Amino acid sequence: MLKEFKEFKEFKEFINKGNIFEAAVGLIMALAFVPVVQSMVDDMIMPVVARIFSQPDFSQLQIGLGGSEEVTLDDGTVVMQEAAIRYGAFINEVIAFMIIGFVIFFLVKAYSRAMKAHEEESGPSEIDLLTEIRDGMKG
Repeated sequence: MLKEFKEFKEFKEFINKGNIFEAAVGLIMALAFVPVVQSMVDDMIMPVVARIFSQPDFSQLQIGLGGSEEVTLDDGTVVMQEAAIRYGAFINEVIAFMIIGFVIFFLVKAYSRAMKAHEEESGPSEIDLLTEIRDGMKG
């Protein structure tokens, strides 16, 4: 029973640290960012890509395998759907992934540049100052 109490206390300390709160805020912001990026991909980038390749919607590209199957739609309607490898939808997702990766790369790069400029602006860190004091005391 004492072990369980100790683990609960450690868990409580972990939860109360600022890092977990910052992580939660970061997760919420990331989830809110998803529709913005998805809209950018769907509404701004993909039309340009579609124009370049003269293909308005890659998701319709497929290789038919012959035969068909009954599929029930959300509204209860039953339709016959051809058995096919829908590689166009995969192409759409790969393009979206590449664009999102590219955007995130530039965001991280801009953030790193801003942090570096902030560090240079704020002067030496406490560790640098303490090291300098220690070295001065040795000499």
